[in-house]
Amino acid sequence: MDNEKKEKGLLVLARRHHGEAMRVAAGLTIFGHRVALVFMTGPVAETAENAANAELLELTGIEPQTTVAEMADQLPFLDADGLAHAFGAADVVLSL
Repeated sequence: MDNEKKEKGLLVLARRHHGEAMRVAAGLTIFGHRVALVFMTGPVAETAENAANAELLELTGIEPQTTVAEMADQLPFLDADGLAHAFGAADVVLSL
């Protein structure tokens, strides 16, 4: 049996708690997995907490995407097909 840990693709869906989803996504990178983050349900609120969490995303190399049309000028936009592809590419999906 091989003792090496396999890198997994993790998809974090920021549905209800955008700030918490950013923090969790950044934290998951410590294990060496590929982490993707998708903002959903509405624009991310401009708060000090979200700004700090956005800095964590930058430090960890996570480039978030969105399904929110109002954010399409700031982040890559995922339509239904793009979101389905993200689900298919992930080994694990977390919804926050």
